[in-house]
Amino acid sequence: MNAPSPVDAAGNQPSEHEMWKITLGELDEKMGVKILEESVERVVATMPVEGNRQSFGLLHGGASLAVGEAVGSWAAVIHASTMGKTAVGVDVSATHHRSTREGQITITATPIHLGGTLTTHEVLITNEAGQRLCTLRITNLLMKRKN
Repeated sequence: MNAPSPVDAAGNQPSEHEMWKITLGELDEKMGVKILEESVERVVATMPVEGNRQSFGLLHGGASLAVGEAVGSWAAVIHASTMGKTAVGVDVSATHHRSTREGQITITATPIHLGGTLTTHEVLITNEAGQRLCTLRITNLLMKRKN
């Protein structure tokens, strides 16, 4: 079942880009994701390590992939919304460079390619010391929005 679309104080329905600012997905909320910055040029988010660890006490690689894909997709949707389109992920790959056991990670998506049909973003995940934990590349297909 689809949730009702949010409306602002004047009763206007926000654009798809604005809706991303208003709501996070259920998984994002459970993972503790917070959006710090959103623009076509970059999307920045944070996530706590606590609650996102695997059985050996390290940041879960799947959590890194999930948050990286989400932030990269948000970046693609922002670009797509400038053309009245939306974005769907078609490819994601990641390299884990190191892990962490505590603190907060920062996730930053920047465009590699912003086309009319495809976007590709690099997503960097770093620890509080600024060390690279993971590098993702995500490609999204841009499509007309279905009403």
